[in-house]
Amino acid sequence: MRATIQGVLAAGLLLALANPGAHATDLADGKALAEKWCSHCHLTGPGQKRARDTAPTFTSIARMPSTTEMSLKAFLQTPHVRMPDYQLTRAEIDDLTAYILSLRSH
Repeated sequence: MRATIQGVLAAGLLLALANPGAHATDLADGKALAEKWCSHCHLTGPGQKRARDTAPTFTSIARMPSTTEMSLKAFLQTPHVRMPDYQLTRAEIDDLTAYILSLRSH
């Protein structure tokens, strides 16, 4: 067991060293972004009460079988007709993606 844990930690360290610009995702930052930019149309979390009827909730997006980390990141990097083009940074996309995926269990 100890060897497995050490192996996982070593692999994580090697990945971090191989990609020094990598960003550790932050759910709090993702939630703040969702509340700031997305809550005008979407229900972005359990505490929010109002949003547009036509926009899916973040929880329903998170629970869709087609929703993966990769599909969310691709979606957030692509302009869409019904959504504003916020020009999110990679770190913001990572944080927002992590936040949306965290809602699967809600």
